[in-house]
Amino acid sequence: MNPGGRAAAMLVAGASIAVALGLPSGVHAQTGAPAGEWRAYAADKAGSKYSPLDQITKDNAADLRIAWRQSTIPDAVRNGITMRAPRSSQNTPLMAGGRLYISTGLGSIAALDATTGEVVWYDDQAGVESDALSVNVRRGNAVRGLAYWEDEAADPARRDARVVGVVGPYLVALNARTGERYPDFGDEGAVDLRRDYGGRTVDNFSWRSAPIIVNDVVIVGSYIIDFLSAVQPTTKAGAPGDVRGYDVRTGEQLWIFRTVPQEGEFGNDTWGTDPNEDQPSWEYSGHTNMWGSPSGDEELGYVYLPLSTPTNDYYGGHRPGDNLFAESIVCLDARTGERIWHFQAVHHGLWDYDFASTPNLVDINVDGRSIKAVAIVSKQAFTYVFDRATGEPVWPIEERPVPQSTIPGERTAPTQPFPTRPPAFDQQGVTVDDLIDFTPELRAEALEILERYDYGPIFSPPTLMDERPGGKLGLLQMPGTAGGANWPGAGFDPETGILYVHSAHTQVVIGIVPPENPGADATFVRKAYSYVQGPRGLPLFKPPYSRLVAIDLNLGEILWTIAVGDGPRDHPAIRHLDLPPLGQAGRVAPLVTKTLVFQGEGGSAGPVIPLWGGAGGNMFRAHDKATGDVVAEIELPGQVTAAPMTYMAGGKQYIVVTVGATRAPSEYLALALP
Repeated sequence: MNPGGRAAAMLVAGASIAVALGLPSGVHAQTGAPAGEWRAYAADKAGSKYSPLDQITKDNAADLRIAWRQSTIPDAVRNGITMRAPRSSQNTPLMAGGRLYISTGLGSIAALDATTGEVVWYDDQAGVESDALSVNVRRGNAVRGLAYWEDEAADPARRDARVVGVVGPYLVALNARTGERYPDFGDEGAVDLRRDYGGRTVDNFSWRSAPIIVNDVVIVGSYIIDFLSAVQPTTKAGAPGDVRGYDVRTGEQLWIFRTVPQEGEFGNDTWGTDPNEDQPSWEYSGHTNMWGSPSGDEELGYVYLPLSTPTNDYYGGHRPGDNLFAESIVCLDARTGERIWHFQAVHHGLWDYDFASTPNLVDINVDGRSIKAVAIVSKQAFTYVFDRATGEPVWPIEERPVPQSTIPGERTAPTQPFPTRPPAFDQQGVTVDDLIDFTPELRAEALEILERYDYGPIFSPPTLMDERPGGKLGLLQMPGTAGGANWPGAGFDPETGILYVHSAHTQVVIGIVPPENPGADATFVRKAYSYVQGPRGLPLFKPPYSRLVAIDLNLGEILWTIAVGDGPRDHPAIRHLDLPPLGQAGRVAPLVTKTLVFQGEGGSAGPVIPLWGGAGGNMFRAHDKATGDVVAEIELPGQVTAAPMTYMAGGKQYIVVTVGATRAPSEYLALALP
């Protein structure tokens, strides 16, 4: 092991080893939504997206009907304000005590009756700096999720139950019963998340993912636009992406974890000095933020952070070295913020291969050995699996040589980590054998298109863009910056040890150029950031273009892969071939129950590969968990744009999906049996 980040995991000396040796037999991942509720963004703090409910089965799933529907801006509707809900919302409700808790399309928080969808209360202080219920409202962003907390030490009759979320730049805590803010939480009911970065200034703050509460500590990340392009103001500096912990009762900031280590902190020496500068890169580099959602193990007292790429995404000449803790999973003590262990999946990242998915805490049995593990799926289509107490890989992760950059000033890492098991769940890198070959003519056209770009195995570095005749237009990267896996993440079945992950078959072109803006202090920036259209509007590569993959984490093997959605099978050039489903591009999250796996086709918005006929779709499907076979299809009035969830209320199991479309404002739909 060395401080450059090459080791599989770094341990706080002695601390993790003591914990590992002293683990009680009752330690568990807190897997599955309890008592028919859904108290965390991904069902539980383990990130499982699993519920043991079984009222809906393969025999009756086709009978699901819309039980109720509610706009994603019920606060506006309730106040008679005429405005259109956004066409896409990624918010997944929570459910506790017979109520759903949502982040509305105005960025506020509301409670709905779980059986009718009617508004119980909403936070009329949302916006803080502007009147969120005025006709002139500046729309906020619905966050993907909220957090729920109860004071379990209190008498049940007087138990404090809170809904905690990020509203604009503020962290707020609301009484779950009344919707009222706690005046003693932060400053008159809100914590300004633009403050308390250890002396550094942050002008703007936003975060779309869900916070997590582990042992009474609220853990918060941030969302930052973290790339530079030739047409934007171009600076090598970036805002800090530090992760912070707050007391759930008072809002007091308890700790800060600096994702770009400062002087004297572990990992600081992995940020070198640009030869053209006197200033070390850790002083000006930023981002490396947690824009995805974390997970947590309350018995260990640990929280697991998925971290992203530093400034700027595609050129690292201003930040020599491995750049910890970029593109890492980091395990912290939730009470103190102390680093327990970490693993860096990408050294000196140049591909925007953020860890975007929630880590899944899983209990597995490998070769007769029970392991409390953490598994995280990645944009590059890897699944990394570790002992969650020690950070030791469950299966070897090998450092392998990778291609090196030819861009002046860039110093690529000589090796990158490759998990030996499970296998990659999607295409990695580009070869001519990956091109479509439905017909000889289409393949010939695909070969001609490919020759316009640089390409190679995964971790081939970005290249300079040459727009002259015969020049290469940049690196054709596969998987693209959208994955593989992305923020929808994976679902885990604790009864079988099977991980279900949706993978979007995306690619992207990264073309690097000098900045166009006078006074820019970045040497190179991204210009081309586009998708390569294949022959006649078809994709360039072979299908499936969207897939559901079942991975047995006890064996480290892929059990099956199926295409999700029809895709371009009806394209005029291939319609006569009578092809099977090819996969419909979109970002999709699975919902796992005792009986089935549910998922939609995703939305048409966002960075997905453009398909003939468009991305996303209105179908919501139930799959057999053992085979992936479709056992039911329900056509919805919009595209499923958020992770689905399920709960029991009034003796009935509901599945709630958030839907939207270009011509249909977003809404919550509750599906149930007649």
